[in-house]
Amino acid sequence: MLVRSWNLFHGNTKPPQRRAFLDEMIRLSTIDDPDVVCVQEVPAWALGKFTVGDIAARPVLGPVPIPREVGRILTEPNHGLLRSAFTGQGNAMLIASRLRLLDHTSLQLNARRFRARQARALGLGPVARVAWAKERRIVQAVRLAAADGRTYLVANTHCTSYPADQRLADAELLRAAWFAVSTAKPEDVVVLAGDFNVTALRSRTLHDLVGPEWSFSQPGPGIDHVLVRGAASTPVRRWDDEQRAQGECLLSDHAPVDVEIR
Repeated sequence: MLVRSWNLFHGNTKPPQRRAFLDEMIRLSTIDDPDVVCVQEVPAWALGKFTVGDIAARPVLGPVPIPREVGRILTEPNHGLLRSAFTGQGNAMLIASRLRLLDHTSLQLNARRFRARQARALGLGPVARVAWAKERRIVQAVRLAAADGRTYLVANTHCTSYPADQRLADAELLRAAWFAVSTAKPEDVVVLAGDFNVTALRSRTLHDLVGPEWSFSQPGPGIDHVLVRGAASTPVRRWDDEQRAQGECLLSDHAPVDVEIR
């Protein structure tokens, strides 16, 4: 079973261009027929292109919520400049038809009560507290059945980006891991994928997740990871830049990462 994760950067390239390349990204991410593709930073208007899609940050015009299609129209003149200003964003998954979707759920990672408790525990100042509340983050999970009878719980997460204090993302990652494991059935292989916004070298949570108590597989080299629990898996493979080249640009500012569950 091949699981891929990719932050789509709202459909933009690196460096950004005026038009969106979301369709090209979808085609590239499925070119070798993976079983599950977990994606993050998907414009709200594009969530319907995927098997499952969940809103994280809703489209707004100033303080006013707007329909998804209006956000797309407002962004159309220059996707590279406007990015998610009007489109909002969410998490989504593409699931191969050979897998049967049994269940689908989601959880907000930085809900107000959770932030308040963690802010006190971590001793966060007002700047960090405001930054944490700025953008809603979620983890989504699907339960899947394969033809051989094996079942999988795949969770797709996008943690808060706050380079000044990565403990925010670390706290959300631990919450996402608890959500995935507690949602899974005892017989499920559990997969936790996404843009964690933390590296193995700086993350206490990743250190714990690969330990004997959690027993997840080893993380990847950057901030994008696919962790597996309950089955053997290959090391995380990060795509070379050449694989996502679009002329002189790269599709997204992130590279896809893959894991194959044996």
